[in-house]
Amino acid sequence: MLHDMVVILFAMTAGFTASGIVANLYRLVVGSRKDSLSRAIYYATMVFAGPNVLYENAAKARREKSCSRSAFWLAAAIAGYWSLALGLFVLEAALAL
Repeated sequence: MLHDMVVILFAMTAGFTASGIVANLYRLVVGSRKDSLSRAIYYATMVFAGPNVLYENAAKARREKSCSRSAFWLAAAIAGYWSLALGLFVLEAALAL
């Protein structure tokens, strides 16, 4: 059972790391352009960058006291679950190579 928990935590960490990498690469490449191509690229990258962006926005809102504690933890749980799903995908792709 401990091995399964370690794999789950590793997958969640790998997913959140991949999410952060994609989010920061998107910010570096696209910047602040607002044309239709960048909007399409935004939606495509949010599939992978979503957990990082969601957690970052929730943490910023919590620091500014504009969201409740339960709303923050709900966003953190969703980001964690999304990171787990993304991490399992990343690990499966790594094992296939």
